[in-house]
Amino acid sequence: TAPEARIVVTGCYAQLRRDFLLSMDGVWKVFGADEKASLVKDVLSAEDRGPETSGHPRPGPLSPAENPTFGAYSSGERTRSFLKVQDGCDNFCAYCTVPFARGRSRSIPICEAVRSAAEISAKGIKEIVLTGVNTGDFGRTGGESFLDLLKALNEVEGIERYRISSIEPNLLTDEIIDWIASGTKFQPHFHIPLQSGSDTLLKRVGRRYDTAQFAGRIDYVRSRMEGPGKLPVFFGIDVIVGLPGESEELFRETYDFLKNRIRPSYIHVFPYSRRPGTRAAQWPDQISEAVKQERVAVLEQLCKECHDAFTASCRGLSARVLWESACKDGKMGGYSDNYLRVERDFDPSRVNTLEEVVL
Repeated sequence: TAPEARIVVTGCYAQLRRDFLLSMDGVWKVFGADEKASLVKDVLSAEDRGPETSGHPRPGPLSPAENPTFGAYSSGERTRSFLKVQDGCDNFCAYCTVPFARGRSRSIPICEAVRSAAEISAKGIKEIVLTGVNTGDFGRTGGESFLDLLKALNEVEGIERYRISSIEPNLLTDEIIDWIASGTKFQPHFHIPLQSGSDTLLKRVGRRYDTAQFAGRIDYVRSRMEGPGKLPVFFGIDVIVGLPGESEELFRETYDFLKNRIRPSYIHVFPYSRRPGTRAAQWPDQISEAVKQERVAVLEQLCKECHDAFTASCRGLSARVLWESACKDGKMGGYSDNYLRVERDFDPSRVNTLEEVVL
């Protein structure tokens, strides 16, 4: 519909498959994940150079001094903002291309994160979600720590709630849990990638924990943050089904671990996707797509059961809800401290306010 439009491709796929994308009709420029910060500068400087070809020279990326906070945070719904504090990963799990697409682990300085949080607060936003590729690895390469980051952000005036988008179980330390449980702005909501409930598969793909360690983290959080009259902690769990070598017996280990041992609030289920260049892609014992989809369906049903049970466990308890601005069918929604979706009749005066309710 716009024949004169110039198509620019960026992101992780562009980092991994640059030449393939450049071979596609209509693609004008390709920017890898490590070049996104310089995208606008490079596109504007390339106006007169014509389409890019493989090996075509381009200006270097912006220096930190030129653009220190490009893409550091974003906000759509005006009550919540996402603050990116970390990027990249050093784990090199057998199935994953993230270290190749996003590079090695790196973080912004704590002072920069605090400055961004203050800017978000100045916009009237009350909740921040901390994001990253391996968020809990924050600061390791710069002499800072994730706990120090949390403590510094907790002091930013105007921000009333924080959430951690995802954290590896081996990086969720007793010290972090104890501090959050002591009465901070960080909410009783954890998203923790499990990937498999089979120790055989966890070891094979190079995860840095086993099921006993994972369950121990869940148990410790519950022991420190739950109790009579308190909201149950929301646990979101990532699981990959159909990893190479996942027999029916090993899949059953995952199912039983989820259902009978940890009982998460929500399960985010992914079918394994074979990624060129990864170790797992070379393994001969791949699982058929049909079996993967069957296992996805089984865990999605378990997810529904777990979430229904979590919701039921919250009934009658007091919670604080941050109301959002969207109006649908005369209703407005928001999330409780422990990430339960709540609705009420739309009232514009309540938008971006925290209200205590009985669930």
